[in-house]
Amino acid sequence: MTAGADDERIALLRFVERFALTLREAGLAPMPARVLAYALADDADRYTAGDLARGLGVSPAAISGAVRYLVQVGFFVREREPGTRSDLYVLDDEDLWSRFVSAEMTSLDRFVQEIDRGIAALGVDRPGGRRLAETRDFMAFLRAEMADVIARWPAERNRLAAGRTEAAPAG
Repeated sequence: MTAGADDERIALLRFVERFALTLREAGLAPMPARVLAYALADDADRYTAGDLARGLGVSPAAISGAVRYLVQVGFFVREREPGTRSDLYVLDDEDLWSRFVSAEMTSLDRFVQEIDRGIAALGVDRPGGRRLAETRDFMAFLRAEMADVIARWPAERNRLAAGRTEAAPAG
């Protein structure tokens, strides 16, 4: 590797570790967080478990559970090329974050339903019932706002992409 390539790799891995820590603080397990951060920032569009292991400097065994989880939650898609023995993992980056937030909206729907059951059983004429009602109202409000943001996102994504294209140096 050249000095420039070494510097780029070090910068990539520093970013991966910092962003993976942020993902971990948000609830993602450590290795899936590192693999996701790496796949987001690296330039390749598909990886074998060995590619990910080499890129992150870990054993392929450490990658196995991480990619299984990332496939399960929809961040990665598993593929196989004809004539090969290794699975390929492709970051499904088409509307990645809006799909993720949409899945979170389903969780909010379940929260609201369960809280409604609690309110029906306990009533709102007591402190616990009032707290449940406020919690339900907040979750319903958050869900509605998230739905609005998801609906507005395609136009905003296009606007931002056009701005990046206009700002890119000609070369």
